Amino acid sequence: MSAWQRSIAQYSDRRVLLILPLGFASGLPLLLTFSTLSAWFATAGVSRGTIGAFALVSTPYALKFLWSPLIDRLPPPIPIGRRRGWGIAIQVALIAATLALGSCNPKVDLAHIAALAVLVAFLSASQDVVIDAYRVEILTPDQQGPGAAMIQTGYRIAMLVSGAGALIIAARFGWFAAYATMAALLGVGMMVFIFGPEPAIPPEAQPHTNARGWDAVREWLATAVTGPFADFMRRPMWPAIVIFIVGYKLGEAMAGVMAMPLYISIGFSLNEIAAISKLVGFFATVIGAIVGGVVTSKLGVMRALILCGILQSAGNLFYVLQAVGGHRLDYLALCVAAENLTGAMAGTALVAYLSDLCSPAFTATQYALLSSLAAVGRTMVASSGGLLADKLGWVPFFLLTTVATIPALVLLAWIARRDPTPWRKRQNSISA
Repeated sequence: MSAWQRSIAQYSDRRVLLILPLGFASGLPLLLTFSTLSAWFATAGVSRGTIGAFALVSTPYALKFLWSPLIDRLPPPIPIGRRRGWGIAIQVALIAATLALGSCNPKVDLAHIAALAVLVAFLSASQDVVIDAYRVEILTPDQQGPGAAMIQTGYRIAMLVSGAGALIIAARFGWFAAYATMAALLGVGMMVFIFGPEPAIPPEAQPHTNARGWDAVREWLATAVTGPFADFMRRPMWPAIVIFIVGYKLGEAMAGVMAMPLYISIGFSLNEIAAISKLVGFFATVIGAIVGGVVTSKLGVMRALILCGILQSAGNLFYVLQAVGGHRLDYLALCVAAENLTGAMAGTALVAYLSDLCSPAFTATQYALLSSLAAVGRTMVASSGGLLADKLGWVPFFLLTTVATIPALVLLAWIARRDPTPWRKRQNSISA
């Protein structure tokens, strides 16, 4: 069997397949407090200002690293294992909160809806902490690439279901039926935690029972709160790693922020954009995630990051083609396909890299922190993309996004030359 065949065969492994439904459960709640909730409000006559303000309910996704140490260290409410116990407990609460949110009436109890939406977002972010830790711990280092592809594929399928699927259900049977259906579908992820294996707790993560009183509190703070950060900062070149993580998706984020304004300024209708984005974009993302997993498994994380990063940057050139070519549906399809295909490939490689950076003793906390850093670039450019596009014009702006990731790729090459072995693989080889 060739190396490429072995890489593809990883997708048939039972543990890798378990990640697909977990990715589905992870992605399902996101739009229920974002675009699907906005559509519900719009049909109920809620003002646009209020709808815009509700975007703040997604804040827990950016802050999940603050409470991830509790999930990493505290005993779960359901005593069937550290990850499975927390996973099931959070998902039960998430299902109940989703049902409660769907039973509200936006015309009379917006404050109640706001509180429930924040609760759904908080529980969804907490679920992500458990799922990411479970994925990293249950898979071998060689399976992290396929696992990253599975998590992204499941996530994308879930967003299609909770977006377009929920709207179709709401149009026929009402909004409570839509949210109740989404709540029921969350049971897909719960089945994995009920019947799947529990990752072993590494010796360094085992709780110490000898300490009492303030000594126990200090020990917990040292291991659960400061421990993950101190452990990460013991890695060689950790500041360079942080800068790379922030900058790797910067160019894609700059382009993505202004993609919709570009399409509309050219004259595409919302129906044209939606049809192309949902059909072409969905399949391009799934294919990109799977291809990215195969490439990562075959080439290794570092080389896959560089290759996929170059392709991701080159994909932004299709925006230039769109800006020059004008209102052409074939160009729009090419642009959407290139954006989603290369972005998913790079995203899969990045998820595998972040997974490799996590120490077994602090998986949940460190992955939550690293994934938050990866989102910093997208957050930082969201407000500046429009100003740059207005100042430069469409073609120079998208050419700028094409080269924006080059500094991060050069930094990654420097890191790889000095420390080519991912941290997780090196730690495994030491323990072996």
